[in-house]
Amino acid sequence: MSEPGQEKTLAEQAPSSYECRACGYVYEPAKGDNQNKIAPGTLFTDLPSSWRCPVCGVSQSQFQDIGAKGAPSGFAENLNYGFGVNRLTPNQKNLLIFGGLGLAFLFFLSLYGLN
Repeated sequence: MSEPGQEKTLAEQAPSSYECRACGYVYEPAKGDNQNKIAPGTLFTDLPSSWRCPVCGVSQSQFQDIGAKGAPSGFAENLNYGFGVNRLTPNQKNLLIFGGLGLAFLFFLSLYGLN
C-alpha cells in the first residue's frame, strides 16, 4: 500500500477532459475527435501541436483542464462499501438523490387526495 499522501482517487487517476475557454467545446479523451481524425483514447497532452478546437479553431493553449468526466469519486478499495453507491458517478448520485426527493414530494402531495 502506498503512502496516504501519494494515493489518488479514481477521479484523479482518470484522464482529464479539457474545455475550450473560447466556445465551451469539451475534449474528452475517451471519445477523441472524429472531425480531426483523433482516435478515442488519445490524451489531450498527446494531441499533435497542430490540433485546433473543432468548433472555433483556437489553439490548445486556450483549453482548460476540467478534470475527469464521469469517474466515480473515492478510492478503489472503498468501492464495494455503501450498497454499491460508491460505484456511481457524480451524475448518477445526483439522479438518485434528487429523484428520491422528487418521489417523496409526489407521495406527500398524494396525501391530499385521501378523504
